[in-house]
Amino acid sequence: MNYGDFYYPMPVNEPVYSYAPGTAERKLLKETLQELKNKKIDVPMYIGAEEVRTGNKVEIHPPHEREHVLGTFHQGNAVHVKKAINAAMKVREKWANATWENRANIFLKAAELLATKYRPYIVGTTMLGQSKNAYQAEIDAACELIDFLRFNVHFLSEIYRQQPISSPGMSNRMEYRPLEGFVLAVTPFNFTAIGGNLPTSAAMCGNVVVWKCANKQVYSAQMFMRILKEAGLPDGVINLIFVDGPTIGEVCFNNPDFAGVHFTGSTGVFNGMWKTIGENTKIYKSYPRIVGETGGKDFVIAHKTADVNTVVTALCRGAFEYQGQKCSAASRAYLPSNLAQQIKKKMVAEIKTMKMGSVEDFSCFVNAVIDEKSFDKLQEYLKQVRKDKDARILTGGKCDKTNGYFIEPTVIEVTDPNYVTMCEELFGPILTIYVYDENKFEDALRLVDSTSSYALTGAVIAQDRFAIELATKRLRNAAGNFYINDKPTGAVVGQQPFGGARASGTNDKAGSILNLYRWLSARTIKETFVPVTDYRYPFMQHEGTI
Repeated sequence: MNYGDFYYPMPVNEPVYSYAPGTAERKLLKETLQELKNKKIDVPMYIGAEEVRTGNKVEIHPPHEREHVLGTFHQGNAVHVKKAINAAMKVREKWANATWENRANIFLKAAELLATKYRPYIVGTTMLGQSKNAYQAEIDAACELIDFLRFNVHFLSEIYRQQPISSPGMSNRMEYRPLEGFVLAVTPFNFTAIGGNLPTSAAMCGNVVVWKCANKQVYSAQMFMRILKEAGLPDGVINLIFVDGPTIGEVCFNNPDFAGVHFTGSTGVFNGMWKTIGENTKIYKSYPRIVGETGGKDFVIAHKTADVNTVVTALCRGAFEYQGQKCSAASRAYLPSNLAQQIKKKMVAEIKTMKMGSVEDFSCFVNAVIDEKSFDKLQEYLKQVRKDKDARILTGGKCDKTNGYFIEPTVIEVTDPNYVTMCEELFGPILTIYVYDENKFEDALRLVDSTSSYALTGAVIAQDRFAIELATKRLRNAAGNFYINDKPTGAVVGQQPFGGARASGTNDKAGSILNLYRWLSARTIKETFVPVTDYRYPFMQHEGTI
């Protein structure tokens, strides 16, 4: 029973720790990294109240240190997917009927635990398991995940307060119900925050969730799951399982209680999901919600009035932070002919200063790509570039997987704007540049807009305000997150809601109120205080009776 209107005001973004030399957080993080490396963990699946261990163990290795074993996780199968669905549905009614303040406070407590007691552990597991340096792990696993939890509580409070008007003699109200069934959350390796947000945003709205994280993100995912348990999340509300994609799709998409999917991953996988769900609509109780953020071929276009240092910094950070393994990473750049030589010279010089190595060496800007499959794919692209006359490697290009999956930050220059590395998503530390005629900016904008099927992020760098306005208008549909005089990465919850359209997904904007509407089903309730008792309307009366 509710005895008040429990509202959660707008929070502030979580401050970012610097981990600079001499700081307490740097010392604590280094100690935590050593603690984590010295202890091999055994990770179960979390299904209802059970910690499920199948005996089918998969080792967890840091991508930058192939021989080290952080622990193992237990891989499941279709039986465990069904168990997770059953566990979720068992608690569904109780969770859906829980009061808003009790649901909200679980996630706010989780945010506090992340910000304090578990901060070095969520950062440390992300660094070791996903090969992120301290800063990249901090802004992801700590700050962004904390922000998702706090801001989503606020946004949901805003939704609950949105009520219809009531005319005299009646009361109208809107009830925001969870979906009728379970939600499947499928999360990627590259962001711990996405791994945490996709299941919790749906659960916060009163839904129950089956969560499949990427195998390469298990190390940090299990840490977050433990935090949610400590924060008081009831058993079965979120069930974390480790199964392959085809298996989870086969079971979930053929279940009548399937109510929605919250997905981040490849466009091809998402398209397959959409097709299967569409073919199965006849078996579902309701039309499932399909929310996905997929790929990107993110651009930076510099105008002839651009500041050279701004362009170079935007490209160096945008393309090579976290080894280019961000959906938003700068992957293709268009440079004006009057500035191209300056930009290339300075960028190559900057890249040569970038140190590559283990995340435990805090002087490293670049670490390893996620696994051997990714390494081999990227290496093949670079081998092909060396053979083609339309492309050349300006800097980088070396690959070494002796100890870890290391690929140098690489810049490719092409003479064909439709060369393969200008069009296809690579997901690695590879930037391709094309030089255009400085006096044909509008032609270059058309090229940017038409080259890729994706439309996730992009940036224009210019000092001419008319050029900025022109680019902003002409590239309206080319990017869901558009940046002016900045890199195309680094969206902050509450500041730059994230998501793109076209082949980049459904653009439901994680980190905003828009995303939460997708996990709610509204019911309008009207009550009439003095009901009418005669079907006849005044217009029906005979002339002269009034």
